[in-house]
Amino acid sequence: MITRQFGSEVRWMLRRPRTLIGLFGLILVPIIISFGIWTAGDDGGGGPGLAAIIEGNGMVVPIFTLFLSLNLLLPLVASIWAADGLAGEAQHGTLRGLLVAPVSRVRLLFVKLFGLTAMSLLAVTLMAVVGIIAGTAFLGSDGMATLSGTTLSTGEGLLRIGLFILLVTFQMVSIGAVALAVSSATEHPLVVQAATMVTIIVFQVLGQFSSLDWLHPFLITTGFPGLIDVMRDPIPLGQIGDSTLLAGCYLLIGTGLAAIRLVTKDS
Repeated sequence: MITRQFGSEVRWMLRRPRTLIGLFGLILVPIIISFGIWTAGDDGGGGPGLAAIIEGNGMVVPIFTLFLSLNLLLPLVASIWAADGLAGEAQHGTLRGLLVAPVSRVRLLFVKLFGLTAMSLLAVTLMAVVGIIAGTAFLGSDGMATLSGTTLSTGEGLLRIGLFILLVTFQMVSIGAVALAVSSATEHPLVVQAATMVTIIVFQVLGQFSSLDWLHPFLITTGFPGLIDVMRDPIPLGQIGDSTLLAGCYLLIGTGLAAIRLVTKDS
């Protein structure tokens, strides 16, 4: 039964036109970035971080794209899916039927969380695959250059991209779990999206003030820059581990709050 519920949730999400439009919009991002760098030519490189090695190194494009999208675009998509999962169902009157069904409400929550996870993984993977294709087509590739000055083979580069996909997906799901908690407390999907995006933006602003250094370890956005260590050789695990642990805390807190609210929800 649980397998059928998981499959039904994913099919329901994939049938929504805005989901398909959102996925299409996401895969355009690496194409636009690759084309923009190719058009800029020699003027496109020389920047800080990944921008310094992306010129002529197409395999960096998927990581560069996901890293940029993690600051705003991917959290927005995660909040939309989380909003549709509970608040959207409540708005259309279908959540009441799910709540009175002979299915545990905690199981219902995990079905929604599974749908969010599956769609997040699909979105991130699509962006990465299109990034590899577009980056290689526009910029060429002979292995993957790293921030440490070494060059990895194509196989090693693909493993790094796969690792980055998992890390970004986990961050995305953690944000989505918090959005699910908000979604369980309202019937208006736009409230969920607005609350999630405002929180992400406020966290990023707070992260710029050195006087709030004591607060930075608790902001999920603080861990985003550390994920780029995937592009170092060898990979330092310190910041990646801290970022993943922080995201895990947000995932547990968001899921716990959503479960408490859903169990006590009577309408």
